[in-house]
Amino acid sequence: MTQEQLFEQITLKKSFLCLGLDPDLEKMPSHLVSSSEDPLFDFCKGIVDHVQHLCIAVKINTAFFEAYGVAGYKSLERLIKYIKSHYPDLFAIADAKRGDIGNTSLRYAKAFYEALPFDAITIAPYMGKDSVEPFLSYKNKHAILLALTSNQGATDFQLTNEGALYKSVLSTSKTWKHADRLMYVVGATKATHLQHIRTLIPDSFLLVPGVGAQGGSLEEVFNHGANKQVGLLVNSSRGILYASGGEDYTEAATQAALVLQQQMEQLLR
Repeated sequence: MTQEQLFEQITLKKSFLCLGLDPDLEKMPSHLVSSSEDPLFDFCKGIVDHVQHLCIAVKINTAFFEAYGVAGYKSLERLIKYIKSHYPDLFAIADAKRGDIGNTSLRYAKAFYEALPFDAITIAPYMGKDSVEPFLSYKNKHAILLALTSNQGATDFQLTNEGALYKSVLSTSKTWKHADRLMYVVGATKATHLQHIRTLIPDSFLLVPGVGAQGGSLEEVFNHGANKQVGLLVNSSRGILYASGGEDYTEAATQAALVLQQQMEQLLR
């Protein structure tokens, strides 16, 4: 999927919402957990079926599936194949935070781009060019580098020396082969840095977690971070997934997503 196709979806749906799928059996509606043979899949499928018209991307956090071993991996495989077969225009992100030496990264790329039909994967860039470029060798696939994250520990390294590390990630990565296939994670709680970030990567899409439960401002993210193609995938996970713990969980999720989509539509105007 290309950036131009992403922008077409933003324009069509009047949304730049990314639905985060972090299924937790302890938080799911109890009736579903007790009755379903595959609650991870059924829970996520129900949410996606009801919310897909309001979002342009889905971000599947693979840890929430890997935690359940082989059964969890089968649910992950079943879910991503369902999403891409039924909603091919949804940009599918594997939030797996991979990144290793070249041969290993190439195998990770095969896993998430060939065995599983993801459009993008999140990457930890600490090991540099040869750990990332294997993910960039696939046409119309994207590597989403961690740049400036929303968690509290981001200050340990990313923001020291006036943000030298995250700025180096942004500027250096743009020199790599197929750098046009790069996207970047920038947390909503770091929205004040977005204006400078846009001077370094004016044309790239940003995956922005942290709106909602973590306290990030959607309006600030848009005002500081939007470019000519909008260039934002604003993620919401818990605020949509667990809007209700009852049998109306899909309806509650739809309403929560609709609120965000309507706010985005206003900003896009």
